[in-house]
Amino acid sequence: MKSKRTLFLSCLLASLCACVAFPAAAQADYPSKPIKLIVAFPPGGTSDVMGRLMAEELTKVLKQPVVVENIGGAGGVVGMDRALKMPADGYTIIQTGVGQNAVAHGLDPNLKYNSLSDFIHLTQVHSGPNVLVVHPAQPFKSVKDLVEFAKKNPGKLDYGFTHAASGHMAMELFKQTTGVFMTGIPYRGGGPMLNDLLAGTVPMIFINQDVALPHIRAGKLRPLAVTSKERNALYPDVPTIAESGYQGFEALSWSGLSVAKGTPRLIVDKLEAAMAQAMQSANFRQRLTSVGFVIPPIGSQPYTTFVKSELDQWTRVIKKAGIKSE
Repeated sequence: MKSKRTLFLSCLLASLCACVAFPAAAQADYPSKPIKLIVAFPPGGTSDVMGRLMAEELTKVLKQPVVVENIGGAGGVVGMDRALKMPADGYTIIQTGVGQNAVAHGLDPNLKYNSLSDFIHLTQVHSGPNVLVVHPAQPFKSVKDLVEFAKKNPGKLDYGFTHAASGHMAMELFKQTTGVFMTGIPYRGGGPMLNDLLAGTVPMIFINQDVALPHIRAGKLRPLAVTSKERNALYPDVPTIAESGYQGFEALSWSGLSVAKGTPRLIVDKLEAAMAQAMQSANFRQRLTSVGFVIPPIGSQPYTTFVKSELDQWTRVIKKAGIKSE
């Protein structure tokens, strides 16, 4: 007959084995319930569109609903902070992007999260250039024309921007690269800024290529250059900033998907594989390329490297420009 001590140890060992086996089984069965995808911006914008497209495709691959939850505020910071407070179990996916995971660090050195150490970056989802556009009434036909005018007339050329958006960052990089001084007119949102540009109230802005496209096709805006390293397929006749004489210039709008650090490796691997499969679907590729987005390298390693490079670049630009958070 077993002693009480032996019986106790046997029960304890059995319990420990059960505790170890249960999480392993849960990981093997992942996903066994709906998954939340947090988009850190309000509905309707590019980030929301990208998030919902990936949720749609991941639902097909994972055989579980992937549901978008929009948590906007502070340029994406509120949603990121909220996401990190959720259990790191793979049932919360976080949409990461240039604003909340690169620009935010330059604006606030005391940010509550670290984009490099608090997340496991699974894959970049999309990339797209900004376009430097002017109102057709403006005389500029090229970047060279614009830069020459700005250098001869410092401070007399205006541009519109929304604080810390990708277009704002592109303009700051443009000014630093070309050495021109221009006057920025701040806007609370992209809609009012675009309306003023179309009306000729402001002469130029940097704007996402998908937003600019219908207005360019209608002849209401004139494109001078795109901010990607290579020309965009929907803007084949529009040169890059680099082609216009400023080698190495690149400023992109981008997003990807990540999970909180601590998410089990088995689940991370499943999600990375599922995202790769989702991004190879004909529906995904057609919907991105039809509006000028580029499908970036797929996978965790290239995305992690890319996030670091973007964080470093925009922190340098912001520090040099002296931009502060609102």
